[in-house]
Amino acid sequence: MTSPSTTFPGRVQAWWMVAIFCIAGFVSYVDRMILSVLVEPLQRDLGIGDAQTSLLQGAAFAIVYVFAGLPLGILADRKTRRNLLILGSIVWTAGTLLCGLAPTFWMLFAARILVGIGEAALAPAAASMISDSFPAHLRGTALGVFMMGMVVGGPGSVGIGGSLLSAAQNGAFKGFPFLANLADWRIVLVLVGLAGFVIPILSLTVREPARQERESEATIAAVISHVRGERILIPSLLVGIALLSVGDYGLYSWVPSTLTRKFGWSPDKIGGYFSLITTLTGIAGAVLGGALSDAAAKRFGEPARYKVAAGAAFIGAIAAAFVAGPRPEHVLIGLGLWTLASSFGAIGGIAALQHAMPNEMRGISMSFVAFCNTLLGLGLGPTIVASVTEFGFKRPDAVGLAIALVVVPASILSVCLFSISRRAVTTKVQTRH
Repeated sequence: MTSPSTTFPGRVQAWWMVAIFCIAGFVSYVDRMILSVLVEPLQRDLGIGDAQTSLLQGAAFAIVYVFAGLPLGILADRKTRRNLLILGSIVWTAGTLLCGLAPTFWMLFAARILVGIGEAALAPAAASMISDSFPAHLRGTALGVFMMGMVVGGPGSVGIGGSLLSAAQNGAFKGFPFLANLADWRIVLVLVGLAGFVIPILSLTVREPARQERESEATIAAVISHVRGERILIPSLLVGIALLSVGDYGLYSWVPSTLTRKFGWSPDKIGGYFSLITTLTGIAGAVLGGALSDAAAKRFGEPARYKVAAGAAFIGAIAAAFVAGPRPEHVLIGLGLWTLASSFGAIGGIAALQHAMPNEMRGISMSFVAFCNTLLGLGLGPTIVASVTEFGFKRPDAVGLAIALVVVPASILSVCLFSISRRAVTTKVQTRH
């Protein structure tokens, strides 16, 4: 058992750590999403179709990410978190590099598994270290800055990957002996993978903070016991966050198709507006969402965090309805408002979860978030929208309406679950007093 500590690292040291983790989050999401801009040349080179490509983008990464996250969360709560993060970053960047060198589909599949395993270490280790480096009234803000990197990394992968692919296709790397013999899409993955090795190097400058408010070692039995004891608070909070992820994956996967099929927009026009809107609103949502959550908790008590998350989810429902509008401006407004609201809600929910879990379980709590978000968000969001479009409306141009019909109810249910968890934590606080 570790004795409780109330000494936090110096403010400069703590924010330097958050900055490094923000960069790591950006790089991880670029590596995660980079294949989306390499589909056509990758398919031609390997001779594969959409089904196999979807396995590389989804299953190869998501399945191992989900199930590796749980044991890695336990390790983050029991071992040196900085070392775990360094090892994870080496694994995922090496995996990205190997993706560019893989000679066959199955070798590429195996390399994507490595990316998933490595990235699964980031969120549990980083969130736990951040929680131990800031007092409760600043944790939401710090977590928001960390997650800003992930929010920007997704759209950033489109810009970075597209620019590097265009440069490779124009012969920009012919003067490099090693790169000159590689296909254009492979050059992109090799360069992104090599650049990613800056993360373990920068992570060496981060100090492992002392664990705060720690009462015991985390074990599977202890985690199960705690979740059972909080069987209303924890599950409702996790599913509430995950339902926002359903909207994230649903909108981000199908809004481009909405603009193409319904309004005839070209891919370059869509890419420009999509990247700009999601980047700006994502940054604002991540930073301001964490700060608002902290301010609300400081003034009105911890249950106020849940009100912030519920309010954001309600705004998200309104945003999703805009996507079904009759003009492209409505779709873009809905996309931006959703990104802002979803970031607010997710950060508020995660900050509340970090406070609701004992210190020795904060790493595994982020693994729970990743598990639920990946299963519900990635597993259901894009697929349900596609099914409603294809089998419900039977009209490809109805995809915007399908998004609204899926995401609006998911957002309203998220509001209900955040409200349920707020009542549970309010009762818990009142019982203590």
